[in-house]
Order: sequence, then C-alpha cells, then structure tokens
Amino acid sequence: PDREAYMDEVIELMKQLVGEVVEAGCDYLQLDSPRYTHLVSEEGQENLRNLGLDTETWLGQMIERDNQLIRAFPDVTWAVHLCRGNHRSMWSVEGGYDAIAEQLFNDLECDRIFAEYDSPRAGTFEPLRFVPEDKTVVLGLITTKEPELEDGDQLKERIEEASKYIPLERLGLSPQCGFASTLPGNLVTFDDQRAKLQLLGKVAHEIWG
Repeated sequence: PDREAYMDEVIELMKQLVGEVVEAGCDYLQLDSPRYTHLVSEEGQENLRNLGLDTETWLGQMIERDNQLIRAFPDVTWAVHLCRGNHRSMWSVEGGYDAIAEQLFNDLECDRIFAEYDSPRAGTFEPLRFVPEDKTVVLGLITTKEPELEDGDQLKERIEEASKYIPLERLGLSPQCGFASTLPGNLVTFDDQRAKLQLLGKVAHEIWG
C-alpha cells in the first residue's frame, strides 16, 4: 500500500536470505550501497527529490533500514560499500563524503566501510575523522574503471595521508569497486585486473605485513 510497508517486507525478505547463507557457514557479509552517495551531490539529491523523497530525513531512514538487517545477525562481520557507479567504466556520483560522513559513519552499525577514493571526484580523506574507533575503513584507491596500473609509491603516500585522520591499523586497501559490477563489466582486460590485484597485495603486504 505504501513505501514503508514495502520496505518492511523487503527487510524481512533480506533477513530470510541472509539467514540462509549464515546457516550455510557465512560469517562475513557486504552490502553494496550506491544510494548513500547520492546525497553528496546536488544532482543526486535532485534525483531523490524527483522520487518524492525528503533529502533531509532520507539518510537517517536508510541507515535505520540497514541497521535492522545488521542487528538481526550480531555474530556476522558486516561491511558496507559506498558505491559511486561502476558500469562500462562510467561513474554516477561526484562529491566528497563530507555531507554524509558524520551521521553515516557513526550511526550505521557495520564493522567495515569500503569508501571509493580512486578519483578526485570522491573528495579528500578529511571526512574519515568522523569514523568511530570500532570501525575499519577500506580505501578504494585502485580503480576498476581504467586499465592504467597505479603507482605503488603513490598508493602508499595516499594511505599515509588517510592515516592522518584514522589510524593505520584501522585502514585497509582495495579496488574502488568490482571489476564487473554489471554483466558487461568495465573496459579493462583480464591481465589489467590481475596486475592491479597483484599490486594491491604487494602494497598491502609492505604496509601491514
């Protein structure tokens, strides 16, 4: 009959699905959340308003919906990926995390936050200062959109820069998104992907051992 009733049913369905994989032995779950980042840009906010959503209250409502699912499985390690679009090497959201960081990082009851940082479009690391001590941030510094291989020293420099706002022991490194979030994938080859993952492993080993 209305959006809230629909969302109530969605959450119950998700609880059933998560319950099945937990029963099968899974103890780590990651939610892909492209919706949160829509609030970091005026264009994204306008898209939400066009759907009849109140951008002043919507963030808190969506956080609570995710928390309903997370709270139902307290023994699971929960991660949330803040996606910015990843189809055929295109992107959809531009703007730093500043507008959502304090409320999202503190109120979302996950254990790990995967934040895309492969482009200047994502802004600075400064919003990471709002991340509470019980959460880890995985920096998406390696792009899945372009074939060019990142420079390892530059990656280490960026991780060091991020560590000014959150301790190194609560940071991690990852690609900014998946190499194929949709069936057509991105404009990168298998060898490009392998090289990027090898670089990721090498840099992570050098920093965290």
